Amino acid sequence: MDYDMNDPTDMDIMRGMFDRISHDEWDEYIELAEANSIGYKRINVLKSSSRKAGISKYLSPKVIHWVLSIIESLDELEYEDEEEDEEEED
Repeated sequence: MDYDMNDPTDMDIMRGMFDRISHDEWDEYIELAEANSIGYKRINVLKSSSRKAGISKYLSPKVIHWVLSIIESLDELEYEDEEEDEEEED
């Protein structure tokens, strides 16, 4: 994710991406983060951000960027796990 936190257009895109994450998706991300032991600070920022689901205007650009990068890495972990499961089935 290469967004510039100083660019208003990029911030609007990041806020939109953040606001589209549902409460159920937040729960899944938090469970995945805990299962993969990604670190205390990262798990806590996910939990605190989940309480702001849909209302990104109350979060700083830095936090939004951090949370979206954590989510991106969790998506990659999940994708890798699915690929490994498919290989084991073959």
